[in-house]
Amino acid sequence: LDRSTREIELGLEYGIPTMNLAGQSLKFENGQWVAESGSFTGDHREMQRLRRRNQQLEEENNLLRLKVDILLDMLSETTAESHLMEKELEELKSHSRRRR
Repeated sequence: LDRSTREIELGLEYGIPTMNLAGQSLKFENGQWVAESGSFTGDHREMQRLRRRNQQLEEENNLLRLKVDILLDMLSETTAESHLMEKELEELKSHSRRRR
């Protein structure tokens, strides 16, 4: 049954789901939890500061990921070069032994 039919036939009035979390009152509307107007007790400047800090940390995290990717590429390249040099050295040793 849809909501209006349930209310008429069963006399149930559920209303909008609400909750109180850390002093902030939230209600469930259109599939999302939203703050009820006027219920935020925190400082607006603090919220802006936290948003800026969050943005800075996201940018720093992206930069660090890029640096890790570059370092992994450099490590892979160095490892490949090392294996090639080891192979060349073994071939030279083998060739030198055959000449004796």
